[in-house]
Amino acid sequence: MEQVIIFDHPLIQHKISILRDKNTGTNEFRALVEEIAMLMAYEALRDLPLKDEEVTTPIETCMTPKIAGRKLAVVPILRAGLGMVNGILALVPSAKVGHIGLYRDEVTHEPHEYFCKLPAPIEERTIVVTDPMLATGGSAVAAVNFIKEHGGKKIKFMSIIAAPEGLNRLQEAHPDIQIYVGHLDRCLNKDAYICPGLGDAGDRIFGTK
Repeated sequence: MEQVIIFDHPLIQHKISILRDKNTGTNEFRALVEEIAMLMAYEALRDLPLKDEEVTTPIETCMTPKIAGRKLAVVPILRAGLGMVNGILALVPSAKVGHIGLYRDEVTHEPHEYFCKLPAPIEERTIVVTDPMLATGGSAVAAVNFIKEHGGKKIKFMSIIAAPEGLNRLQEAHPDIQIYVGHLDRCLNKDAYICPGLGDAGDRIFGTK
């Protein structure tokens, strides 16, 4: 399977366009982020392992596939990544949810972990890391580092929009993970904002400034 999937589905592209609009309000923005995450997860989870189990239908008993084993962990990068979680849980309600909190050093601009709580046994799960925006890639690389340090092995990263700089950095740091991007934007500006982007995803999801 390819390491990077950049979506071209019309529904995803249409919803991202509405996200970009500065006039899109908090409630609509939040709902769109969930919907886009659900559409992306449908593709990202196509390789979840299956196991045949016995089920009795109204007609007869049969063996039929269900998701196998210690299934799925969704791990948002706080805080904006939280906005994508419910969209994935709508598809896989049994998934466990972890959290990774990062802060950026004001001098070095490098991310540091302030919170990391992962469902056990993390090494047996498919792990989907969520962050609506992949900008410089620093937080994404750090989050995947932390998950690997805690024993995570099968890791996927989902981002609604990405800058080429961040995507390249994540690919180079973690060539063994799968990366799913809703739209690859043009570049980062001098303030490390994605262009054309959609502003600050966390502020727009939670209605803060």
